[in-house]
Amino acid sequence: MKTQSRANLVAGLLLALVTFAMPVSGQNTPPTGGASPPAVAPAEAPPATADTAPAAALEPVATKETVDNPYGLDALWKGGDFVARATLIILAIMSMGSWYILITKVVDQVKLNGQAKDARAKFWKAASVQAGTNSLKEGSPFRFIAESATKASDHHEGALLEQIDLNSWVTMSIQRSVDKVQSRLQDGLAFLATVGSTAPFVGLFGTVWGIYNALTAIGVAGQASIDKVAGPVGEALIMTAFGLFVAVPAVLGYNFLVRRNKSAMEEVRSFSADLHSVVISGAMSKASAANIKKVG
Repeated sequence: MKTQSRANLVAGLLLALVTFAMPVSGQNTPPTGGASPPAVAPAEAPPATADTAPAAALEPVATKETVDNPYGLDALWKGGDFVARATLIILAIMSMGSWYILITKVVDQVKLNGQAKDARAKFWKAASVQAGTNSLKEGSPFRFIAESATKASDHHEGALLEQIDLNSWVTMSIQRSVDKVQSRLQDGLAFLATVGSTAPFVGLFGTVWGIYNALTAIGVAGQASIDKVAGPVGEALIMTAFGLFVAVPAVLGYNFLVRRNKSAMEEVRSFSADLHSVVISGAMSKASAANIKKVG
């Protein structure tokens, strides 16, 4: 009996082992036939946690940073008081006036040099003074001088004028015409001289006013911090630079125009001296012919 019971117990244990081994071996055994095993889906990425979000936010982003200059001309105009704005306007008017006069005078001198060449080429080859005068262009200073000389030689009458000899009367008429031409050439030079001498002091006034504002800002703040001083001091430096920028071209332009006016007036005086000799000789010839007719 004991032997049979032991055999039954062993048989039950073996059956139990076979029963438990069957599913494991079935799972590990690959399927038979041509069917391929099913594809295994990739594992999903774990969701972002609160720890990874700040790390992504802290990553540096390459951006082009633009910094506006708080102490430039734009800031000076917007933040300046009426004194600073008035100083800038005065300097701007001086600068525009100087450049306008400089450009227009250079153009006038170029025209005068061309008219001098025209007078040398046409006037002295004419048959008479009147014909030479008509050959010159309207508005030419040389034609103006020739017309004045011709008029003076033709109209020397009157109780008072007859007391002056013809030579002196023609000389005075030509000299007046030359003086008018010279005065026309010198128009605007006084403005250039004024700008050249006063613009630095106008800029210096803006500098003093800017330093005064800086000291006032320091006194109100109670501390000499850079943000309280940089603005007014920058304003002061801009005023100084602007004053020099206005004054230097005015001085250089004044000297340039004066030097060119001298050479232009030499042409005018040479023409007037030659014209005086021709007009006087012609007038004397007419007077001699008239006297001969009277005697005859």
